[in-house]
Amino acid sequence: MPAPKVASVEEFFARLEPHQRPHLTRLRALSLEGCEGTEIGEALKFNFPAYAARTMAWTLQSFKNHCAIRFPVVFFADWREKAAETGLDVIEGSIKIRWDEEVPETLIREIIAARVADYQAGNTAWSVPGQYDGTKK
Repeated sequence: MPAPKVASVEEFFARLEPHQRPHLTRLRALSLEGCEGTEIGEALKFNFPAYAARTMAWTLQSFKNHCAIRFPVVFFADWREKAAETGLDVIEGSIKIRWDEEVPETLIREIIAARVADYQAGNTAWSVPGQYDGTKK
């Protein structure tokens, strides 16, 4: 069953279960820290907090057994192995963090900083090259 629709990022966080709040609040803080001084800001996209300017740079997601921080698959490919070395579950574009696992703050900061630099260098597409790049045609 899909999550109920929320009207804002604040509502998303207000609706979290007590066991979900610490992880997602920490990921939010790391995300906002990484956005400071850039055009990237927090917004609600697809019912999840997203960090975006013209297009999304990354998102936070909440599920029954875990949360995730999700990046474009093409960008994350260079980070997948390093993220997997933490012992966390890593899938296409995402680091999954179970509620009983620690948030890998140093790694998340590093990836967010790299994604911000990547985004500012013009790599704003969420999907693979050749697909929608966020510009109107």
